Amino acid sequence: MAVSKSSSGKQENDRDQEYHKKSEPLIPGLPDEIAELCLLHLPYPYQSLARSVCCSWNRTIIDPGFLLSRRSLSLSLPYLFVFAFHNSTARIQWQAFDPRSGRWFILPPMPCPKSVFPPGFACTSIPRQGQLYVLGGMRSDTQTSINTTVVYTTSTNQWSIASPMVTPRSFFAAGNVNGKIIAVGGSGAEYNDSITSVECYDPRKDTWEHVAKMRVGLARYDSAVVGSKLYVTEGWTWPFLFSPRGSVYDLENDTWQEMKDGMKEGWTGVSVVVGDRLFVISEYGDCPMKVYVPDRDAWQYVGGDKFPREAMQRPFAVSGVEGRIYVVSSGLNVAIGTPIEGQNGEFIAKWEVVAAPMAFHDFSPLSCQVLYA
Repeated sequence: MAVSKSSSGKQENDRDQEYHKKSEPLIPGLPDEIAELCLLHLPYPYQSLARSVCCSWNRTIIDPGFLLSRRSLSLSLPYLFVFAFHNSTARIQWQAFDPRSGRWFILPPMPCPKSVFPPGFACTSIPRQGQLYVLGGMRSDTQTSINTTVVYTTSTNQWSIASPMVTPRSFFAAGNVNGKIIAVGGSGAEYNDSITSVECYDPRKDTWEHVAKMRVGLARYDSAVVGSKLYVTEGWTWPFLFSPRGSVYDLENDTWQEMKDGMKEGWTGVSVVVGDRLFVISEYGDCPMKVYVPDRDAWQYVGGDKFPREAMQRPFAVSGVEGRIYVVSSGLNVAIGTPIEGQNGEFIAKWEVVAAPMAFHDFSPLSCQVLYA
């Protein structure tokens, strides 16, 4: 069948336009190698925004080699990503905090049902991959748990939906152990349905699978990853009638063990790991900070500056990176602590507070995660 001249001409014109787009310089007057270095040095979140400038910028920034170059040049920097909800409306919101400039960036809305109970979610991250995971949760209209896996990626500044968990769950613990996401316990399909099942997510395969169960379900969950082990405890809960329970999951052997008595008895607040050392910001009194000493199965108080309790009101969300502890409080004020270890193993801390914008005054934090972007 003969092809008309008009059709043939249109195809040729389309090819010419496509060739022109591909040959279009990234920045007029600069070699593409230099222009790409300029794009590589754009800080978060402006790289993802720069994709809309032109086709050549978009094509360059979404190329896998671009992200690889950024990592190899160590251009990614740590940012604090805070999950919070409005105290009056329960509206949820993610925002990122740049600890170097003190600036905040609002993330795109997270895809989830309209009616959710914010504390029901569990959050974790793979920091060096720039990926944030929001798991499970509870619908507030039906009081039922959900099994969704929602992923935020810093390089695209976008959310995506990954494979759902095997078991719907809410009010549970989650952690990143050697690049695998572990979801532990919580409430099952119904609010009062306490479950002991545990599952593991492989980001490369986008698959969840069951692993060894916990021996007992917990009343509430706090967790920390130290080395290749996930430590899970319910902590002390009002009215303090029973000693807390705690367990330790070993991913390599797929086994659970009882947490040592000293560790679980002294776990009196929200936990954070800095350099393989486990710290706790206590949720009583002036919120003193403690560090766990494995050799003695004991906690010791951290000296130096007192925790800035006047500026920091509960609830707290905590994360740590590069030798610093970040505590986010009600109103999203951020306290930045630097623990320093002495010659005899004792610790002191120095604290500074970064006040949040007034627009965050009515927000309470649920989780904070460190991502490199």
